[in-house]
Amino acid sequence: MTVSKTTTSFYRRLYIAWLIDSGTATSVPALTAATGMPRRTAQDTLAALADLDIDCRFVQDDGERHNAGHYRIHHWGPIDRQWIELNLPRLKTVLGYP
Repeated sequence: MTVSKTTTSFYRRLYIAWLIDSGTATSVPALTAATGMPRRTAQDTLAALADLDIDCRFVQDDGERHNAGHYRIHHWGPIDRQWIELNLPRLKTVLGYP
């Protein structure tokens, strides 16, 4: 099955947002561990969530310094989170993620 770069980029963004919102992976190290993607790809994907109108914000942990914290989805914008959940196996297969 041949999948375009546009599709894989879109699916990657959806999957990263779902990992954050589900509490499965809420930091860059956790995202790289969950997906196997390089750190830079995870960072770029987080930054690109805004392109889909997904409101994802970094939350600094109380009493911590040096960007210790986690990401949180505040609003999904036009994206249907339930669709992502129903299609997780397909997204993971297309992306080659465990």
